Amino acid sequence: MRFNSPSLPELHAFLAVCQLGSFRRAADVLCVTQAAVSRAVQRLEQRLECTLLDRSGTRVQPTVRGREFQTLVEAHVAGLESAIGEFGVRAAPRKLRVSVVPTLCTRWLVPRLGQFRELHPDIEIELRQFHHDENFERDDVDLWINVKRPARAWPRGIRARYLLGRELQPACTPALAAGLRQPRDLLKVTLLQHINYPGNWALWLSQVGGVDTLPTLGAGFDLGNNLIVAACAGMGAIVIQPLLIEAELVSGQLVLPFSPAVVTDRGYYLCSRAALAENEAVEQFTRWLLDESRASTDRFVTHAGLDPA
Repeated sequence: MRFNSPSLPELHAFLAVCQLGSFRRAADVLCVTQAAVSRAVQRLEQRLECTLLDRSGTRVQPTVRGREFQTLVEAHVAGLESAIGEFGVRAAPRKLRVSVVPTLCTRWLVPRLGQFRELHPDIEIELRQFHHDENFERDDVDLWINVKRPARAWPRGIRARYLLGRELQPACTPALAAGLRQPRDLLKVTLLQHINYPGNWALWLSQVGGVDTLPTLGAGFDLGNNLIVAACAGMGAIVIQPLLIEAELVSGQLVLPFSPAVVTDRGYYLCSRAALAENEAVEQFTRWLLDESRASTDRFVTHAGLDPA
């Protein structure tokens, strides 16, 4: 039997653009690139030998012929979807491609992903490489969890929601903490630093310890994870978000010698394209992330004596 009808990818691309009015939004829903949607529609137009979409305005609209074709095929594609459901075939997992700051990914997100999988087995989370100085224009990522950079606004078209991580506290081994009686005593030990945020120690010591002079800093690390490993090895004290050292605090490798925390103007934010605002998988993952981040924040903020708001 010879088939003259268009392929399903072509029909899906065409119908998605008709419904959403945008090649970009259609690509987000179909989990493909915008170029792939555009090529699929072009193949369909070549096959039918007519222009199906008016691309001249801010919103893509079907032409007269396009609207006729949409009416003819929409019900049949919906019928195929219904038949697959009735046949009992499991729907393909919805995939979200997520880029996360490495230390937060390893120490906070990955240990929790099993819980999300149990709650939403139909959503597959695929972790993608993190890029410093992200411009949020990549087509291989749907969501980002990135650090707020105070001097730079979020790009237009990007929706950013605060998750957690504004609070900083000193941490060190129990042996090192045994010699600390007051915050100023930290000036007598090696203060390990994150080289991207060298002002963290001065901020905490000034607000909590009343230290007006700049502290002398020890070895620097460009990854929070390496900073934590160095602290566990007894190389010195660190100042860090407590949520990143949950496992070390539970095991007793590290302790928080002083409970007061300081609040920075940074923190981790969930960033997504505004076009994905109505994507069900994105919404479910976002709700879960907000719940988990709220629980982590409440646990450490309460311990530090801060106002969770």
